[in-house]
Amino acid sequence: MRLTPGKQVTLIVFILLLIDQAVKVWIKTHMTIGESIPVFGNWFQIYFIENNGMAFGMQFGGSVGKFLLTALRLVLISIIIYYVKKLIEGGATRAFLSGIALILVGAIGNVIDSMFYGLIFSESNFTEVATLFPDGGGYAPFMFGKVVDMLYFPLIDTVLPDWVPFWGGEQFIFFRPIFNIADSCITVGVFYLLLFKRRELIHALK
Repeated sequence: MRLTPGKQVTLIVFILLLIDQAVKVWIKTHMTIGESIPVFGNWFQIYFIENNGMAFGMQFGGSVGKFLLTALRLVLISIIIYYVKKLIEGGATRAFLSGIALILVGAIGNVIDSMFYGLIFSESNFTEVATLFPDGGGYAPFMFGKVVDMLYFPLIDTVLPDWVPFWGGEQFIFFRPIFNIADSCITVGVFYLLLFKRRELIHALK
């Protein structure tokens, strides 16, 4: 039986969120901060870090900024869900809805970390892995958990020649940011819509 557009979006979001959260829980309970597992040589690693801010490890205004960022994400999620409902009612194609679903996955995935991880995990550090549902409670209050990142692609890791202006002799890494599956979903969803569904995107934004 063919799924309705609404059920298709729900299934995409559910499956990708399940993968995102399963990977994060495994990382939290099996790796210490800064631990790395090579996947394809050195150019793709599972490298565990946490951040208090936005995608790709960016930061935003300390504790107050983190609270505001989480609240803003919740508002954004509500807007996207409402927007998806209107798109379905307006007859948007399944392909276009799939791109929007990816962006929704990214928004929800990191909000789950921020809202609940501080409550259900002990704090990760450089010597011990975190415990799920520790006896003494979690490491942070509601909405102040840290986002788990682990995907690292240092495709180029070298020392720049001395003749390079300003940065000569310094280490150069490309691609340096460490991110997670939720971040990837947002990036893929945005580029997919811009490259392949631009006409529908422009029409939907009118």
